[in-house]
Amino acid sequence: MTGVHQLLFSSSISVVSAVTLKYLVIAGGGGGGGHGGSGGGAGGYRLATTASELTGGGGSPEDMLTAVPGSTITVTVGNGGSGGSNADGTQGGNSIISSSEFTITSTGGGQGRGGSPYNKVGAPGGSGGGGQSTLGGSAAGGTRTASPVQGFDGGSGVSSGYRTGGGGGAGEAGNSDGQMEGGDGLASSISGSSVTRGGGGGGQSQLGANGSGGTGGGGNGTNANATTAGVGTVNTGSGGGAQHHLAGGGGAGGSGVVILRSTAQAAATTGSPTESTNGGEYIYVFTGNGSITY
Repeated sequence: MTGVHQLLFSSSISVVSAVTLKYLVIAGGGGGGGHGGSGGGAGGYRLATTASELTGGGGSPEDMLTAVPGSTITVTVGNGGSGGSNADGTQGGNSIISSSEFTITSTGGGQGRGGSPYNKVGAPGGSGGGGQSTLGGSAAGGTRTASPVQGFDGGSGVSSGYRTGGGGGAGEAGNSDGQMEGGDGLASSISGSSVTRGGGGGGQSQLGANGSGGTGGGGNGTNANATTAGVGTVNTGSGGGAQHHLAGGGGAGGSGVVILRSTAQAAATTGSPTESTNGGEYIYVFTGNGSITY
């Protein structure tokens, strides 16, 4: 009689799920212009999260990303642009998250204009820089990055009072709250509490009035001789303020920030991001370059 033997094998297979990733990627703000200067624009503001975490209005967030477990995401945080002295400021640096599956780039804020011939159109950027003043007309503000939209246009400068434009913000255009005002930033609670970031830098006037920076960290404009204009707040991507006089200079733009949020905890990071938790999700805040692996 032939025996029949049945062998039973049992194995346990661990399946690691793909990681759904929320993000806020803000570029560096543009530096303000010096001597007849205009305000710098806020760095590009790109947000992918739930509607409940977009606390400041401003439209719908972008689609969230899917990260493959084990792949590394490289993080670049853009520097703020420098303020100009009798010259334009410089554009803010781009902020980027990139892996083998995706690349998200936020464009640096447009720099404020400054120096001769004092009638320059604002510089383009994530949000546009303000325009200078011009006799008999207006110098248009710089245009925002349009695809995808990352902010708003800079404000126009006008001849009356030699008033220059405020930089565009993440939440509104420059001059929206009054001539020379920087555009307000945009609020989000992706980091666990509502924070407004990405204000535009304020413009200024020869006749004594100055533009305030937009909410969220925009630098104030000034016409005080031998004084540097207000700087954009660090890690908000806000624009620097403008300076009127030859002595002194525009304010520097604020550096950017990258925030990543997911239900998965990172397996490894570089660059020393801060880690916190909120609502059962892990939050990583990068204020400088680094990487993260899930």
